[in-house]
Amino acid sequence: MTAADITVPKDIAETLVDAPSYADNRIHDAYAWLRANRPLAVARPEGYDPFWVVTRHADILEISRQNDLFHSGDRATTIVSAEGDARIRQMTGGSPHLVRSLVQMDAPDHPKYRVLTQAWFLPQNIRKLEARIREIARAAVDRMLATGGECDFVREIALHYPLHVIMEILGVPESDEPRMLKLTQELFGAADPELGRQEEQESLDIADLPGVLADFFGYFARLSAERREHPRDDLATLIANSQIDGRPISEFEAMSYYVIVATAGHDTTSSTTAGAMQALCENPDQLAWLKEDLGRVPGLIDEAIRWATPVKTFMRSATADAEVAGQPIAKDDWLMLCYASGNRDESVFDEPFRFRADRNPNKQLAFGYGAHLCLGQHLAKMEMRILYEELLPRLASVELNGTPRMSQAVFVNGLKSLPIRFETA
Repeated sequence: MTAADITVPKDIAETLVDAPSYADNRIHDAYAWLRANRPLAVARPEGYDPFWVVTRHADILEISRQNDLFHSGDRATTIVSAEGDARIRQMTGGSPHLVRSLVQMDAPDHPKYRVLTQAWFLPQNIRKLEARIREIARAAVDRMLATGGECDFVREIALHYPLHVIMEILGVPESDEPRMLKLTQELFGAADPELGRQEEQESLDIADLPGVLADFFGYFARLSAERREHPRDDLATLIANSQIDGRPISEFEAMSYYVIVATAGHDTTSSTTAGAMQALCENPDQLAWLKEDLGRVPGLIDEAIRWATPVKTFMRSATADAEVAGQPIAKDDWLMLCYASGNRDESVFDEPFRFRADRNPNKQLAFGYGAHLCLGQHLAKMEMRILYEELLPRLASVELNGTPRMSQAVFVNGLKSLPIRFETA
């Protein structure tokens, strides 16, 4: 095998690290080419350390299930330029991470920290929240219908509904939700000119993330101190008073825990909720089919999760020489798991570029796999199911009322605007 056989063409390599390509869907053209021609190959975009690009569903699963062999915490967990990586390590005293949450942990720490909050997100526990979530969903539907038949579904509904749910669980006052939303958008949309905190910066790919995280940490440090003084039945109290191996977790790890819950706990759900609505606008037959039987809504949600795949990429690094799909991987090699590509893999999904709420089976891997399977997946599915169970009976028709726009981000992205026109039932 020659070097050319395992090298990603330069133009595609540049696309993989180009935030606008994730907003205009050029990334899916790149993924389709890679799956067909170089499903496991090395990209060398200018200014970045080389990394393997993993685009096939089976290979993503194989790497994800081998958590001892492919670590999350040894190198940057999201793609970052060599300059950005050096800047982060300079700020942190050598660590490649600005936060240390579950995402950046490996065993033995990962299972110890995951179990702290895991019970809150188990199906039997979130079922207790269903009635309250349904109240919040009905209020969101009422707000939508009160617009008189036109709204921006993202800005008026999809952003705020899951935000309100997770902030209530976490224990953040409703009055602080706009602040949490803004900080989340600045964190995940750092490279987006409309969402990011655009300031003078040495490295574009990390933008002013240290400033955004400092604001998050400052907020949650105050909340944490208050919960230690006055405990409540919320997730903030649990995090504030958590212990590992008989010792309180560090302030840095507590703040990191708050940030991952307060951001991933709503942003990806918002993106998928909006993706489902765009698909219904573009496929009126699907809307009619779902309205016939609300028992079909879980299929809509699974397909929307596959379709949107809000977390586009995660990075892993090899702890030893390994082999994936017959390809030797060297110790310390960096790998990009391309979930949005795996969710369009032609060998797994029939008509992968068609939205089908009746898709069965639907082996979507948007929540990840293995030890890092998304902690909040059951809550996210429940929230979206309840919203659409409440909305669909009250909706006669819906269509686009302008051009949908996606955020520019390589790590987590989704719709930032979805103008729609609708008629009530």
